[in-house]
Amino acid sequence: MSTPALHEIEDEQSPRSPQSPRALLPSLAVLAFVMFASYAGVGQVLLPNQLAIIDEHNKVVNLATITGASFIFTLLTQPIIGAFSDRTRSKMGRRAPWIMIGGAVGGLLLVGMGSMTSVLWVGVFWIVIQVSLNAVQGPFTAVVPDRYPKSRRGVASAMFGIGTALGLTIGVVAGGQLAANLGIAYALFGGLVLLATLAFVLVNRDYSSRSVTHEPLRWRTFIAAFWVSPRRHPDFAWAFVARFFFILGYFMVLFFQLYLLTDYIELSLPQANQTIGLLALASLATSLISIGVSGVWSDRIGRRKVFIYAASVLIALGFAVPVFLPTVAGMILMSAISGIGFGLYTACDTALMTEVLPKDGASAGKDLGILNIATNLPQALSTVAGGVLISLLGYQALFVFGIIAVLIAIVALMPIKSVR
Repeated sequence: MSTPALHEIEDEQSPRSPQSPRALLPSLAVLAFVMFASYAGVGQVLLPNQLAIIDEHNKVVNLATITGASFIFTLLTQPIIGAFSDRTRSKMGRRAPWIMIGGAVGGLLLVGMGSMTSVLWVGVFWIVIQVSLNAVQGPFTAVVPDRYPKSRRGVASAMFGIGTALGLTIGVVAGGQLAANLGIAYALFGGLVLLATLAFVLVNRDYSSRSVTHEPLRWRTFIAAFWVSPRRHPDFAWAFVARFFFILGYFMVLFFQLYLLTDYIELSLPQANQTIGLLALASLATSLISIGVSGVWSDRIGRRKVFIYAASVLIALGFAVPVFLPTVAGMILMSAISGIGFGLYTACDTALMTEVLPKDGASAGKDLGILNIATNLPQALSTVAGGVLISLLGYQALFVFGIIAVLIAIVALMPIKSVR
Protein backbone atom coordinates (compact mmCIF):
# COMPACT_ATOMS: atom_id res chain seq x y z
CA MET A 1 0.00 0.00 0.00
CA SER A 2 1.42 3.39 -0.95
CA THR A 3 1.99 6.05 1.64
CA PRO A 4 1.17 9.76 1.27
CA ALA A 5 3.73 12.23 0.07
CA LEU A 6 5.47 14.46 2.58
CA HIS A 7 3.49 17.56 1.62
CA GLU A 8 0.24 15.73 2.42
CA ILE A 9 1.09 15.34 6.10
CA GLU A 10 -1.37 17.99 7.28
CA ASP A 11 -4.41 15.72 7.48
CA GLU A 12 -2.87 12.34 6.77
CA GLN A 13 -0.48 10.12 8.67
CA SER A 14 3.27 10.53 8.34
CA PRO A 15 4.69 8.88 5.19
CA ARG A 16 6.83 6.66 7.37
CA SER A 17 4.47 5.92 10.25
CA PRO A 18 1.56 3.50 10.44
CA GLN A 19 -1.84 4.72 11.48
CA SER A 20 -2.09 5.10 15.23
CA PRO A 21 -2.90 1.75 16.90
CA ARG A 22 -5.30 1.60 19.83
CA ALA A 23 -2.38 1.17 22.22
CA LEU A 24 -0.75 4.45 21.18
CA LEU A 25 -3.03 6.79 23.16
CA PRO A 26 -2.43 5.06 26.52
CA SER A 27 1.23 4.59 25.57
CA LEU A 28 1.60 8.35 25.16
CA ALA A 29 0.23 8.79 28.67
CA VAL A 30 2.45 6.08 30.18
CA LEU A 31 5.74 7.31 28.72
CA ALA A 32 4.87 10.95 29.50
CA PHE A 33 4.06 9.82 33.05
CA VAL A 34 7.45 8.16 33.54
CA MET A 35 9.39 11.01 31.93
CA PHE A 36 7.77 13.75 33.99
CA ALA A 37 7.72 11.68 37.18
CA SER A 38 11.49 11.43 36.80
CA TYR A 39 11.88 15.15 36.05
CA ALA A 40 9.71 16.13 39.03
CA GLY A 41 10.70 13.47 41.53
CA VAL A 42 14.41 14.08 41.00
CA GLY A 43 14.41 17.79 40.16
CA GLN A 44 11.98 18.94 42.86
CA VAL A 45 12.66 16.46 45.68
CA LEU A 46 15.64 14.12 45.39
CA LEU A 47 18.13 16.60 43.98
CA PRO A 48 17.29 19.38 46.53
CA ASN A 49 17.47 16.80 49.34
CA GLN A 50 20.79 15.46 48.10
CA LEU A 51 22.29 18.95 47.87
CA ALA A 52 20.94 19.92 51.30
CA ILE A 53 22.60 16.83 52.80
CA ILE A 54 25.90 17.53 51.07
CA ASP A 55 26.03 21.30 51.82
CA GLU A 56 23.10 22.79 53.73
CA HIS A 57 24.51 26.34 53.78
CA ASN A 58 24.87 26.62 49.98
CA LYS A 59 21.87 24.51 48.93
CA VAL A 60 19.99 27.28 47.07
CA VAL A 61 23.06 28.40 45.13
CA ASN A 62 24.08 24.81 44.31
CA LEU A 63 20.57 23.89 43.17
CA ALA A 64 20.31 26.98 40.96
CA THR A 65 23.77 26.35 39.51
CA ILE A 66 23.25 22.65 38.72
CA THR A 67 19.74 22.93 37.32
CA GLY A 68 20.66 26.05 35.37
CA ALA A 69 23.72 24.34 33.89
CA SER A 70 21.75 21.20 33.03
CA PHE A 71 19.12 23.15 31.13
CA ILE A 72 21.77 25.10 29.24
CA PHE A 73 23.36 21.81 28.13
CA THR A 74 19.95 20.47 27.08
CA LEU A 75 18.87 23.66 25.35
CA LEU A 76 19.52 22.39 21.81
CA THR A 77 19.23 18.67 22.51
CA GLN A 78 15.61 18.32 21.41
CA PRO A 79 15.82 20.22 18.10
CA ILE A 80 19.13 18.57 17.15
CA ILE A 81 18.01 15.03 18.02
CA GLY A 82 14.61 15.79 16.50
CA ALA A 83 16.28 16.86 13.25
CA PHE A 84 18.43 13.72 13.16
CA SER A 85 15.35 11.60 13.86
CA ASP A 86 13.61 13.23 10.86
CA ARG A 87 16.46 11.88 8.71
CA THR A 88 17.00 8.52 10.47
CA ARG A 89 16.91 5.42 8.30
CA SER A 90 16.42 2.22 10.30
CA LYS A 91 14.31 -0.90 10.41
CA MET A 92 12.68 0.48 13.58
CA GLY A 93 11.66 3.74 11.92
CA ARG A 94 12.76 7.29 12.59
CA ARG A 95 11.91 7.91 16.25
CA ALA A 96 12.38 4.56 17.99
CA PRO A 97 16.22 4.34 17.96
CA TRP A 98 16.59 7.71 19.67
CA ILE A 99 13.92 6.92 22.26
CA MET A 100 15.67 3.66 23.15
CA ILE A 101 19.21 5.11 23.32
CA GLY A 102 18.18 8.14 25.36
CA GLY A 103 16.15 5.98 27.74
CA ALA A 104 19.00 3.53 28.27
CA VAL A 105 21.61 6.18 29.06
CA GLY A 106 19.32 8.29 31.24
CA GLY A 107 17.91 5.30 33.13
CA LEU A 108 21.30 3.78 33.95
CA LEU A 109 22.75 7.08 35.15
CA LEU A 110 19.71 7.70 37.35
CA VAL A 111 20.38 4.36 39.04
CA GLY A 112 23.94 5.48 39.80
CA MET A 113 23.18 9.05 40.88
CA GLY A 114 22.08 8.07 44.38
CA SER A 115 25.64 7.11 45.31
CA MET A 116 27.11 10.54 44.45
CA THR A 117 28.40 12.44 47.50
CA SER A 118 29.93 15.58 45.97
CA VAL A 119 28.22 18.59 44.40
CA LEU A 120 30.46 18.29 41.32
CA TRP A 121 29.52 14.69 40.52
CA VAL A 122 25.85 15.26 41.29
CA GLY A 123 25.98 18.08 38.75
CA VAL A 124 27.77 16.00 36.10
CA PHE A 125 25.35 13.08 36.43
CA TRP A 126 22.27 15.32 36.36
CA ILE A 127 23.46 17.17 33.26
CA VAL A 128 24.02 13.93 31.30
CA ILE A 129 20.70 12.53 32.55
CA GLN A 130 18.87 15.65 31.40
CA VAL A 131 20.50 15.49 27.96
CA SER A 132 19.55 11.81 27.64
CA LEU A 133 15.92 12.30 28.69
CA ASN A 134 15.60 15.24 26.31
CA ALA A 135 16.92 12.97 23.55
CA VAL A 136 13.89 10.80 24.30
CA GLN A 137 11.42 13.65 24.56
CA GLY A 138 12.17 15.30 21.19
CA PRO A 139 11.40 12.25 19.00
CA PHE A 140 8.63 11.18 21.39
CA THR A 141 6.82 14.52 20.93
CA ALA A 142 7.06 14.15 17.14
CA VAL A 143 5.00 10.94 17.32
CA VAL A 144 1.80 13.03 17.67
CA PRO A 145 2.01 14.83 14.28
CA ASP A 146 3.50 11.65 12.75
CA ARG A 147 0.46 9.53 13.53
CA TYR A 148 -2.51 11.80 14.18
CA PRO A 149 -4.39 14.22 11.88
CA LYS A 150 -5.12 17.68 13.26
CA SER A 151 -8.70 16.73 14.10
CA ARG A 152 -7.50 14.19 16.70
CA ARG A 153 -4.51 15.99 18.15
CA GLY A 154 -6.51 17.47 21.02
CA VAL A 155 -7.22 13.96 22.35
CA ALA A 156 -3.59 12.92 21.79
CA SER A 157 -2.41 16.09 23.52
CA ALA A 158 -4.80 15.37 26.40
CA MET A 159 -3.34 11.87 26.88
CA PHE A 160 0.12 13.40 26.92
CA GLY A 161 -1.22 15.93 29.43
CA ILE A 162 -2.74 13.25 31.66
CA GLY A 163 0.56 11.42 31.77
CA THR A 164 2.39 14.68 32.46
CA ALA A 165 0.05 15.69 35.31
CA LEU A 166 0.16 12.24 36.90
CA GLY A 167 3.93 12.09 36.50
CA LEU A 168 4.53 15.51 38.05
CA THR A 169 2.37 14.50 41.01
CA ILE A 170 3.32 10.88 41.61
CA GLY A 171 6.98 11.69 41.01
CA VAL A 172 6.93 14.31 43.76
CA VAL A 173 4.93 12.09 46.13
CA ALA A 174 7.23 9.10 45.55
CA GLY A 175 10.30 11.32 45.87
CA GLY A 176 9.07 12.71 49.16
CA GLN A 177 8.27 9.25 50.56
CA LEU A 178 11.63 7.79 49.49
CA ALA A 179 13.83 10.83 50.15
CA ALA A 180 15.27 9.20 53.28
CA ASN A 181 16.85 6.53 51.07
CA LEU A 182 18.19 8.27 47.98
CA GLY A 183 19.76 5.12 46.51
CA ILE A 184 16.43 3.28 46.33
CA ALA A 185 14.59 6.37 45.07
CA TYR A 186 17.02 7.02 42.21
CA ALA A 187 17.07 3.32 41.26
CA LEU A 188 13.26 3.29 41.08
CA PHE A 189 13.12 6.23 38.68
CA GLY A 190 15.99 4.88 36.59
CA GLY A 191 14.39 1.45 36.25
CA LEU A 192 11.06 2.95 35.21
CA VAL A 193 12.73 5.02 32.48
CA LEU A 194 14.47 1.93 31.09
CA LEU A 195 11.26 -0.15 31.06
CA ALA A 196 8.94 2.57 29.75
CA THR A 197 11.06 3.61 26.77
CA LEU A 198 11.63 0.01 25.71
CA ALA A 199 7.94 -0.86 26.07
CA PHE A 200 6.83 2.20 24.07
CA VAL A 201 9.03 1.25 21.12
CA LEU A 202 8.03 -2.44 21.16
CA VAL A 203 4.29 -1.87 21.56
CA ASN A 204 3.99 0.96 19.02
CA ARG A 205 6.11 -0.30 16.15
CA ASP A 206 6.84 2.12 13.33
CA TYR A 207 7.40 1.41 9.65
CA SER A 208 10.96 0.81 8.53
CA SER A 209 12.55 3.99 7.19
CA ARG A 210 15.43 2.23 5.42
CA SER A 211 14.06 2.92 1.97
CA VAL A 212 13.35 6.60 2.60
CA THR A 213 15.60 8.93 0.66
CA HIS A 214 16.80 12.33 1.78
CA GLU A 215 18.81 15.04 0.16
CA PRO A 216 22.53 14.64 0.95
CA LEU A 217 23.40 16.06 4.36
CA ARG A 218 25.04 19.44 4.01
CA TRP A 219 26.01 20.84 7.37
CA ARG A 220 25.52 24.46 6.39
CA THR A 221 21.99 23.74 5.19
CA PHE A 222 21.33 21.49 8.18
CA ILE A 223 22.38 24.18 10.66
CA ALA A 224 20.58 26.94 8.77
CA ALA A 225 17.33 24.94 9.00
CA PHE A 226 17.24 25.56 12.75
CA TRP A 227 16.38 29.21 12.07
CA VAL A 228 12.67 29.57 11.50
CA SER A 229 12.03 33.10 10.26
CA PRO A 230 9.52 34.98 12.45
CA ARG A 231 8.59 37.10 9.44
CA ARG A 232 7.75 34.08 7.25
CA HIS A 233 6.24 32.05 10.09
CA PRO A 234 4.87 34.55 12.63
CA ASP A 235 2.48 32.08 14.28
CA PHE A 236 5.39 29.74 15.02
CA ALA A 237 7.30 32.63 16.60
CA TRP A 238 4.37 33.81 18.73
CA ALA A 239 3.72 30.24 19.92
CA PHE A 240 7.37 30.04 20.98
CA VAL A 241 7.12 33.30 22.95
CA ALA A 242 3.84 32.30 24.61
CA ARG A 243 5.18 28.94 25.75
CA PHE A 244 8.42 30.57 26.95
CA PHE A 245 6.68 32.97 29.33
CA PHE A 246 4.11 30.45 30.54
CA ILE A 247 6.79 27.89 31.45
CA LEU A 248 9.03 30.58 32.96
CA GLY A 249 6.30 31.79 35.28
CA TYR A 250 5.01 28.36 36.26
CA PHE A 251 8.36 26.74 36.97
CA MET A 252 9.72 29.80 38.77
CA VAL A 253 7.49 28.70 41.65
CA LEU A 254 7.44 24.95 41.05
CA PHE A 255 11.21 24.41 41.23
CA PHE A 256 11.53 26.09 44.63
CA GLN A 257 8.52 24.41 46.28
CA LEU A 258 10.61 22.43 48.77
CA TYR A 259 12.53 25.52 49.88
CA LEU A 260 9.30 27.56 49.93
CA LEU A 261 7.96 25.07 52.46
CA THR A 262 11.12 25.08 54.60
CA ASP A 263 12.09 28.77 54.42
CA TYR A 264 8.86 30.65 53.59
CA ILE A 265 6.29 28.47 55.40
CA GLU A 266 8.97 27.46 57.96
CA LEU A 267 8.50 23.68 58.05
CA SER A 268 11.27 21.25 58.93
CA LEU A 269 12.82 19.30 56.05
CA PRO A 270 10.99 16.03 56.97
CA GLN A 271 7.70 17.97 57.27
CA ALA A 272 8.34 19.65 53.92
CA ASN A 273 9.04 16.29 52.23
CA GLN A 274 5.64 15.07 53.39
CA THR A 275 3.81 18.31 52.60
CA ILE A 276 5.19 18.63 49.07
CA GLY A 277 3.35 15.40 48.29
CA LEU A 278 0.08 16.97 49.48
CA LEU A 279 0.67 19.92 47.18
CA ALA A 280 1.24 17.57 44.27
CA LEU A 281 -1.93 15.60 45.05
CA ALA A 282 -3.99 18.78 45.29
CA SER A 283 -2.70 19.83 41.88
CA LEU A 284 -3.32 16.39 40.41
CA ALA A 285 -6.93 16.17 41.56
CA THR A 286 -7.89 19.38 39.80
CA SER A 287 -5.64 19.06 36.75
CA LEU A 288 -6.94 15.59 35.80
CA ILE A 289 -10.48 16.93 35.70
CA SER A 290 -9.53 19.92 33.56
CA ILE A 291 -7.40 17.81 31.21
CA GLY A 292 -10.16 15.26 30.67
CA VAL A 293 -12.74 17.91 29.87
CA SER A 294 -10.65 20.37 27.85
CA GLY A 295 -8.89 17.93 25.50
CA VAL A 296 -12.12 16.51 24.05
CA TRP A 297 -13.87 19.89 24.24
CA SER A 298 -11.00 21.54 22.35
CA ASP A 299 -11.25 19.03 19.49
CA ARG A 300 -15.04 19.35 19.40
CA ILE A 301 -15.13 23.13 19.05
CA GLY A 302 -11.87 23.40 17.11
CA ARG A 303 -10.33 25.93 19.51
CA ARG A 304 -7.04 25.89 21.45
CA LYS A 305 -6.15 29.44 22.43
CA VAL A 306 -9.10 30.13 24.73
CA PHE A 307 -8.12 27.20 26.96
CA ILE A 308 -4.58 28.54 27.34
CA TYR A 309 -5.93 32.01 28.12
CA ALA A 310 -7.98 30.48 30.93
CA ALA A 311 -4.98 28.44 32.10
CA SER A 312 -2.82 31.55 32.48
CA VAL A 313 -5.47 33.43 34.46
CA LEU A 314 -6.05 30.51 36.83
CA ILE A 315 -2.36 30.02 37.53
CA ALA A 316 -1.97 33.75 38.21
CA LEU A 317 -4.85 33.57 40.71
CA GLY A 318 -3.34 30.48 42.33
CA PHE A 319 0.08 32.09 42.76
CA ALA A 320 -1.52 35.10 44.46
CA VAL A 321 -2.87 32.98 47.32
CA PRO A 322 0.38 32.32 49.29
CA VAL A 323 1.32 35.99 49.03
CA PHE A 324 -1.67 36.79 51.28
CA LEU A 325 -1.91 33.39 53.02
CA PRO A 326 1.65 32.16 53.76
CA THR A 327 0.59 28.88 55.35
CA VAL A 328 0.39 25.21 54.38
CA ALA A 329 -3.31 25.75 53.64
CA GLY A 330 -2.40 28.64 51.33
CA MET A 331 0.11 26.48 49.47
CA ILE A 332 -2.43 23.67 49.07
CA LEU A 333 -5.05 26.10 47.75
CA MET A 334 -2.46 27.52 45.34
CA SER A 335 -1.72 24.02 44.06
CA ALA A 336 -5.40 23.20 43.57
CA ILE A 337 -6.16 26.38 41.61
CA SER A 338 -2.99 26.32 39.51
CA GLY A 339 -3.62 22.60 38.89
CA ILE A 340 -6.80 23.46 37.01
CA GLY A 341 -4.82 25.92 34.93
CA PHE A 342 -1.95 23.56 34.23
CA GLY A 343 -4.41 20.87 33.19
CA LEU A 344 -6.04 23.20 30.67
CA TYR A 345 -2.62 24.13 29.36
CA THR A 346 -1.19 20.63 28.95
CA ALA A 347 -4.36 19.39 27.27
CA CYS A 348 -4.16 21.98 24.50
CA ASP A 349 -0.59 23.25 24.25
CA THR A 350 0.85 20.28 22.35
CA ALA A 351 -2.05 20.36 19.88
CA LEU A 352 -1.57 24.08 19.31
CA MET A 353 2.16 23.67 18.73
CA THR A 354 1.64 20.97 16.09
CA GLU A 355 -0.72 23.31 14.22
CA VAL A 356 1.78 26.16 13.81
CA LEU A 357 4.59 24.03 12.35
CA PRO A 358 6.12 25.30 9.08
CA LYS A 359 5.41 23.29 5.92
CA ASP A 360 2.55 21.44 7.63
CA GLY A 361 4.92 19.48 9.84
CA ALA A 362 7.27 18.13 7.18
CA SER A 363 10.16 18.51 9.66
CA ALA A 364 8.14 17.88 12.81
CA GLY A 365 11.01 16.42 14.85
CA LYS A 366 13.22 19.46 14.31
CA ASP A 367 10.50 22.10 14.57
CA LEU A 368 8.88 20.67 17.68
CA GLY A 369 12.37 20.45 19.14
CA ILE A 370 12.82 24.17 18.46
CA LEU A 371 9.52 24.89 20.18
CA ASN A 372 10.68 22.75 23.09
CA ILE A 373 13.55 25.20 23.58
CA ALA A 374 10.74 27.40 24.87
CA THR A 375 10.31 24.75 27.57
CA ASN A 376 13.96 24.14 28.45
CA LEU A 377 15.32 27.70 28.28
CA PRO A 378 12.81 29.25 30.70
CA GLN A 379 13.28 26.34 33.09
CA ALA A 380 17.02 27.10 33.08
CA LEU A 381 16.35 30.78 33.61
CA SER A 382 13.72 30.14 36.29
CA THR A 383 16.20 28.45 38.63
CA VAL A 384 18.89 31.09 38.17
CA ALA A 385 16.51 34.06 38.24
CA GLY A 386 14.60 32.49 41.11
CA GLY A 387 17.77 32.16 43.16
CA VAL A 388 18.57 35.84 42.52
CA LEU A 389 15.02 36.94 43.40
CA ILE A 390 15.08 34.97 46.65
CA SER A 391 18.43 36.46 47.62
CA LEU A 392 17.43 40.05 46.83
CA LEU A 393 13.69 40.25 47.50
CA GLY A 394 12.64 37.11 49.34
CA TYR A 395 10.34 34.24 48.44
CA GLN A 396 7.26 36.39 47.78
CA ALA A 397 8.99 37.77 44.70
CA LEU A 398 8.74 34.31 43.09
CA PHE A 399 4.95 34.45 43.15
CA VAL A 400 4.80 38.01 41.81
CA PHE A 401 7.17 37.24 38.95
CA GLY A 402 5.28 34.04 38.12
CA ILE A 403 1.99 35.95 37.89
CA ILE A 404 3.44 38.53 35.52
CA ALA A 405 5.06 35.91 33.27
CA VAL A 406 1.96 33.72 32.76
CA LEU A 407 -0.13 36.79 31.93
CA ILE A 408 2.40 37.85 29.30
CA ALA A 409 1.77 34.45 27.67
CA ILE A 410 -1.82 35.54 26.98
CA VAL A 411 -0.63 38.63 25.13
CA ALA A 412 1.80 36.57 23.05
CA LEU A 413 -0.92 34.12 21.93
CA MET A 414 -3.31 36.78 20.66
CA PRO A 415 -1.59 37.48 17.29
CA ILE A 416 -1.66 33.81 16.24
CA LYS A 417 -4.04 33.53 13.27
CA SER A 418 -3.73 29.93 12.04
CA VAL A 419 -5.10 28.48 15.31
CA ARG A 420 -8.36 29.55 16.88
